[in-house]
Amino acid sequence: MSPPLELTDDDWQTRVLDAGEPVVVDFWAPWCVPCRKVHPMIEDIGERYAGRVVVAKLNIDDHPRSAARYDVLSLPTVMVFRDGEPVARLAGTIKRDRLEEAVASALA
Repeated sequence: MSPPLELTDDDWQTRVLDAGEPVVVDFWAPWCVPCRKVHPMIEDIGERYAGRVVVAKLNIDDHPRSAARYDVLSLPTVMVFRDGEPVARLAGTIKRDRLEEAVASALA
C-alpha cells in the first residue's frame, strides 16, 4: 500500500485540478487529534480504489493557500475533486460510509 500523496500549494494545480482521475484530499494539521482518526480511512480508500482515484493529504499549516481557496475552516475536512471541481465535502466527524459514498459518486 502506498501512502497518500503529500500535496503542497505549489503542486495543487497539477496534482488535483489537472488530474485525470478523481482526487480525494484530506485537509489536516499535525495538532488535529480527529484528523488522526480519519487517516486510516483515507489509507483504506487509497488501497481499495488504487488506480481509480488519487488519495492525497494537505497540511493546512504548511500550505494554507489551497485550504483557504476552498474555505476549509474546520478539521478534519475531506474533499473529493473530479475534473478539477469539488464534488463532495465532508467535515468534522467523518463516517466511513459517507466517505465511501462520496468516492463512489465521483467514480460514477
